[in-house]
Amino acid sequence: MRTFYGWRVVGAAFVLAFFGWGLGFYGPPIYLHAVREARGFPISIVSAAVTLHFLSGALVAANSPALYRRFGVPMVTSIAAALLGAGVWGWSMATTPWQLFAATVVSGVGWAATSGVAVNAVVSPWFVRTRPVALGSAYNGASLAGLIFSPLWVVAIAGLGFSTAAALIGATMAVVVGVLAGRYFARTPQDLGVAPDGDAPGTPAVSVTSPRARPLPGLALWRDFAFITLIGGAVLALFAQVGMITHLYSLLVPALGTPWAGLTMGIAAGSGMAGRMLVGALMPVGADRRLVTCTSYAVQIAGIVVLIAAGGTNVPLLVLGSMMFGVGIGNVTSMPPLIAQVEFVKEDVGRVVALIVAMGQAIYSFAPALFGLIRELTPESGAMFAAAALVQALGIGVLLLGRGR
Repeated sequence: MRTFYGWRVVGAAFVLAFFGWGLGFYGPPIYLHAVREARGFPISIVSAAVTLHFLSGALVAANSPALYRRFGVPMVTSIAAALLGAGVWGWSMATTPWQLFAATVVSGVGWAATSGVAVNAVVSPWFVRTRPVALGSAYNGASLAGLIFSPLWVVAIAGLGFSTAAALIGATMAVVVGVLAGRYFARTPQDLGVAPDGDAPGTPAVSVTSPRARPLPGLALWRDFAFITLIGGAVLALFAQVGMITHLYSLLVPALGTPWAGLTMGIAAGSGMAGRMLVGALMPVGADRRLVTCTSYAVQIAGIVVLIAAGGTNVPLLVLGSMMFGVGIGNVTSMPPLIAQVEFVKEDVGRVVALIVAMGQAIYSFAPALFGLIRELTPESGAMFAAAALVQALGIGVLLLGRGR
């Protein structure tokens, strides 16, 4: 029996997520530390650069459906991969703040089109009923990126220097993603004459969309309470997560040392992989996906509480708290598209996901700078952790408001 081609597409999307998150999401915390050590820039300057990295790609993410329609997923994704690699190399070469900020604009644009919007656009046409498992499997490339790239960047920068490491890894991403885009991302189920989910051709389509879902063209989407609460809850969770991830590595270094801090960040990402796969495999088709998401957020809050209890010195608690926080890392990105699949008509899902990613990126881009300011004003890490837990709790509240609407 031949394997459904959609799973090959999932494998290619897994690799895309691996490189996209490895350079665009898990990389900036390491870059922050490397640039600060090499150039002596204040933490506020480097934190602002990380903010600009995320902010600059928000416009691209919001307009990604239009870009895909005009240029195609393969071309947009290939160009984005090259831009992300070039931008990270620019980080390493910057000797003044304005050069650093210019490089982050390039890397941010590349990251926007190799992140959640791209993975969703590649995988969703191939799966309906089994989309939670398929998307979860593809997004696990992001979790593996955290597991591999956090320590890899530390070792590569220490052994080769930031600029050489960035050039080698960035070039590898551009080549690999370009090949995969041309081979797998250009095809659709219609091109191959197959049905989504690997069903036999002609099998009646299965829908998980709520019967209450209605088309929401134009500005009607922004007046929909379900959309407002979904995007609000997702953005708050992303804000807390990005702020935490950006600064967690440098907060772990004093107690764990550079290599073990990188390994702990990798363990957190690996926990995210396990958490995402459990949700994808065990969540029933008719489950309340908002409630599942909120439960995952709550586990992250518990992990933050453990980090506060560690006081910056208790190594076992630092590792445990990082692991617990990591359990929900993957679900923060993979669950909003799955909620959208249920609550909105098929024609609106792509636009909803693109807007969630864009708004999330635009708003969470300020998290590194804000959390960096909190660190400068309060030397103890507890205040920053408490702020992250509060934002995460607000995200839970907003998501719950939209249940059943």
